[in-house]
Amino acid sequence: MAARHALNIPCVRPSDLIKYSLLLLLALLPGCGPVLTASTSDAAAIAGAGAANAVTKSAAIATGIGLGVASGAQAGLQYAERAVHGAEQDRVAEAAGPLAPGIVGHWSVSHTVPIEADEHGDLVVTRVIGGTGFACKEIVFSVDTMEDKQLHRAFYTATVCRDGDIWKWASAEPATARWGALQ
Repeated sequence: MAARHALNIPCVRPSDLIKYSLLLLLALLPGCGPVLTASTSDAAAIAGAGAANAVTKSAAIATGIGLGVASGAQAGLQYAERAVHGAEQDRVAEAAGPLAPGIVGHWSVSHTVPIEADEHGDLVVTRVIGGTGFACKEIVFSVDTMEDKQLHRAFYTATVCRDGDIWKWASAEPATARWGALQ
């Protein structure tokens, strides 16, 4: 107890740090699109250090709290991005599942947390691959956007496979479940 007073370290409850961190993350949410970059963790570190400075006079402790908040913000951002990309992949796979080769279908996704724009496009199954109990489809899909009042289409290829009654994304490179934050 005496050592803590000698260093001027006040009692900080973990619940208070969690509250400050959540308030910071909620404050960053409205500007999601362009703000969600590496600068998110920098802003979180500065805000976290400022909040920490309100509860301690120790620069080392305030810096540690700021760095912890920055790490938490970065991990939260990566988790949210994985969830958004996973939802997009699930919608594409669901739309491709019932299609026969050569039939054009449509996919779309509406995000519950608006960190990326809602997206949509068309897709076509180019071939069915697999064997008994192993059903997969190669697909080509578009992501359609409007640029200067003109439709712009970006095309991609992927593989989707049936897992029981559900069609799932099976391409290794962009699969968020496999690569996580590395993509």
